[in-house]
Amino acid sequence: MKGLILCAGKGSRLYPFTHSRPKTLIPVANTPLLQLSLMKFIELGIDQVGIVIHPSQEAAIRGEFGEGEALGISISYIYQYEARGIAHAVKQAQAYISEEAFMLLLGDNLISAPLNALKEDIELGGVQASLLLANVTEPKDYGIADIQDGRIISLEEKPTNPKSNLAVLGSYAFTKDIFTAIDEIRPSKRGEYEITDAIQRLIEQGLVVAYHVTDQLNIDVGTMDRWLKANQKLLSADASKNRIHESVRLERCTIIEPVSIDKDCVLKDCRIGPYVSVGAGSKLENCHIENSVLLNGVHAQDLPFMLKNVILGEHSIVVGLNNDEGANEP
Repeated sequence: MKGLILCAGKGSRLYPFTHSRPKTLIPVANTPLLQLSLMKFIELGIDQVGIVIHPSQEAAIRGEFGEGEALGISISYIYQYEARGIAHAVKQAQAYISEEAFMLLLGDNLISAPLNALKEDIELGGVQASLLLANVTEPKDYGIADIQDGRIISLEEKPTNPKSNLAVLGSYAFTKDIFTAIDEIRPSKRGEYEITDAIQRLIEQGLVVAYHVTDQLNIDVGTMDRWLKANQKLLSADASKNRIHESVRLERCTIIEPVSIDKDCVLKDCRIGPYVSVGAGSKLENCHIENSVLLNGVHAQDLPFMLKNVILGEHSIVVGLNNDEGANEP
C-alpha cells in the first residue's frame, strides 16, 4: 500500500507566515506538519509516499525532506497546477498510485488517532474506502456522514442542514476504484471536485465504504488560533518527553512544562511555559512567555509585559526597555 499526502494549498489564512513557506511546513511543537503526516505512514509500515504539491512549493518541501532518505522512505513529488479540490488533487496521483491501494492524508491536518483500522479494512478485502470520522460542534464546516444501521448511506460537503455531527476527517484509505468515481463527478457549487462527492459515488455504485469514529485529537491547522491550539495539544500529548534540545543554554530560567525548545537556543532570566515552542537559534532574555509559538531565530529581550497567545515569525526582534516604566502596559 502506498501513501499520499496533499500539500498544494496556499494557506492564505496563515499569511504572512505562509507567504514564503508552504503551509504544511509550519511547525507544531517544532515539528513540521508534513513530517507528522509522514510519521503516521511510517507507523503503518508504508514506505512509498507521494506528495501532491504546487510547483512553487517544491524547492522548500524537497529541501526539507529530499526523497525521504533521512526517514527511511521513498518520496515522489506530484504536481497540482491549480487548486480545484481534494478529489482533483488525488486524480493527479493516479499514475503514481497505479493499481495499488493507498492511504490519503491532508497535509495541513493534525490527527492523533491511529490509522491501522483504515489500512486493515482495505487489506482484508471487500472494502473500497475507509474513512475516519469524529463528532464536531460545527458540522456545517465539514463533510458530513449520514449513518443508518451502521452503514454510511450518504455524504455531503459543508451542508446547510447537516444530517449528523459526524465529520469526515483528513484520513482515508482507498482502492483504485476511487479514481473511476472521481472521473464521474462534477465540480460542486464551490467550483471544486469534492472527495466527499467521489465517495458518495462509490456508495451509489454499491461499493463498500467503511468508517471508524475517533474521539482523539484532530485539528485542521488553517488559522492562527488553530495553530496555537494544535501546538498546545501536541505538547500536552507528549508532556512526558524531554523536548528541550541538549544544546540549549538555560540561565536562571523557570520552565513550566510542557514546552519545546529547539537546538542552539539561549535563554536567560526567563519564565517560559506552559505550551510554548521556541524555534532553533532563538535568544530570549528577561521574558515571560505563555501559550505561544516562536519560529527560528527569534530575539526577544527585556519585555515589560507577558507574551501570551502570540506567534513570532522567523528572525523577529522584540525588545523592550529595561526599566519599570510602562511595565503594566499591554
